[in-house]
Amino acid sequence: MNKLISIVTPCYNESENVVELHERIAAAMAKLPYDYEHICIDNASTDDTVAKLKAIAATDKRLKIIVNARNFGHVRSPYYAILQAKGDAVIAIASDLQDPPEMIPEFIEKWEQGYKTVMAVKPQSQESPLMFLVRRTYYMLITRISDVPLVQNATGAGLFDRAVIDVMRDLDDPYPYVRGLVSEIGLPIATVPFKQPRRKRGITKNNFYTLYDVAMLGITNHSKVPLRLMTMGGFAVSILSLLVAFFYLAAKLLFWDSFQLGIAPILIGIFFFGAVQLFCIGMLGEYIGSIHTKLRKLPLVVEAERVNF
Repeated sequence: MNKLISIVTPCYNESENVVELHERIAAAMAKLPYDYEHICIDNASTDDTVAKLKAIAATDKRLKIIVNARNFGHVRSPYYAILQAKGDAVIAIASDLQDPPEMIPEFIEKWEQGYKTVMAVKPQSQESPLMFLVRRTYYMLITRISDVPLVQNATGAGLFDRAVIDVMRDLDDPYPYVRGLVSEIGLPIATVPFKQPRRKRGITKNNFYTLYDVAMLGITNHSKVPLRLMTMGGFAVSILSLLVAFFYLAAKLLFWDSFQLGIAPILIGIFFFGAVQLFCIGMLGEYIGSIHTKLRKLPLVVEAERVNF
């Protein structure tokens, strides 16, 4: 019996892309000696994405659809679909065609070589140069401060062996950073570099909040460095403040009539320390929010409907 490959494509309002997505995945898998299932999880689209998927599923039983009861976000929904897959390996790619389905044979080739995880990385991209620079800088930062080495410039697309999926399922993380989680697991990781194409149809669902959410998720889940920097920074600033205070006290005692303290250093000090405190409180809030999310243990998603399962 041939091994089964599960291909997971999360989507939200991708009506203009799902037909081509299905065709290109089918064409890529036709070249390979494996059975496959294509699981498309829809995050409560408001266009006719689900209707188009159902029309395809009526003629192709390999296409399986999960329709969420509401939009459960860009982290929980794809992860839930990965855990529902039954394949010996699970491939996750975006529905916007910026992760080309033609990479699937390369993922499987690396898997056949013994790698348990294969990650797509984009050393080049046709997206905005400014956004690409921001992403690249973030990946360099998170790699430096993470407790484990992370794969730089990973897009989130890739292949996960059944052994990796089983570990993910046992961890039962309600809000995971998958790109960091696979590094935490520690099984061998291969990379497939590609030049990410520009989105041709539809609009991106990412905005400042979603990008910030993923960035903070990567930091709070995989690094204690910010907390320790706040501790060491607070200690250093307190020592500096004490030295400055002693300097002003000595200067005032020695030159009582001629030395004027002035209001400028007082205001600068107040605003500086206020900014430092707000930053530290905000960073602590991110960690507390991450703990709160994990303690609530809400379901990853609630399904409204399944097709072809």
